Amino acid sequence: MKRKIVDMRSRPAFLHDFYGATPGTNEFEVAKWLNRRVGSKNDEHFIRSSTLEAFVEEVREVDITAAVVVGRDTPNLTISNDRILEITSPHSELIGIASVDPQKSNALAEIERAVNQLGLAGINIEPGFGNPPLSADDPSLYPIYDACDQLQIPVFLMSGPTTPDLNYARPEAVGKVARLFPNLSIVCYHGFYPYVNEIIGVAFRYENVYLVPDMYIFLPGSQLYVEAANGFLRDQLLFGSSYPFRAMGQTVEDFLNLGFQEHVLDDVLFKNAERLLKLNL
Repeated sequence: MKRKIVDMRSRPAFLHDFYGATPGTNEFEVAKWLNRRVGSKNDEHFIRSSTLEAFVEEVREVDITAAVVVGRDTPNLTISNDRILEITSPHSELIGIASVDPQKSNALAEIERAVNQLGLAGINIEPGFGNPPLSADDPSLYPIYDACDQLQIPVFLMSGPTTPDLNYARPEAVGKVARLFPNLSIVCYHGFYPYVNEIIGVAFRYENVYLVPDMYIFLPGSQLYVEAANGFLRDQLLFGSSYPFRAMGQTVEDFLNLGFQEHVLDDVLFKNAERLLKLNL
């Protein structure tokens, strides 16, 4: 049976050396290393996405209905929101998510521009990668959350084991934000792994918290995400490949074998994303 699938985290390799754009570089080797760590069978699979056309072809080939392409805006890596729009707008299979560095003076203006002018579907921030690094509940971030709340778009928080300091990846900070902004949809990229129990507890308490464990759902301790989705978390867990750091097709296949109950899969694979991003699939 062919299923609708929304991949909530996907980036073509050609976007930046960080994603493995250039063979022979240190970044390329790091991309291969990370692929091996999260279980990709072919650690160089991502070289295929050296062009936009090849990336879209792969999305179609593995029967992903739509792939969410998210940029970055950190002191060490910026991919502009205009670039995300340039990549996604020609292809109905691609959905763009904007990124802002919340410590830049133009962050609020860029949120408004990215949503109202560029038509991107949400805002990604990475507080733990900032300069200085911040916890998700730092009061300086509240205007960012308020802007997303007013625009009725989700905010995406990226945090996980590659965060420079795991002290800035603690799920209790997400809970505080969810309590302060009860109408704001908060999407946690990387599922805030390795704090699996804790982030599931936050999502249990706050229904406006969504989890995208993406590539970390295949690591030790992550079966709890599946167990929770087979119960109360059914409407709050979403699929993501984290391509190029895990292969698309293999990730879909592996995900379907994790033990999700059949009646849960459509919600996790596409219905939750469809509702969250206001899609018409």
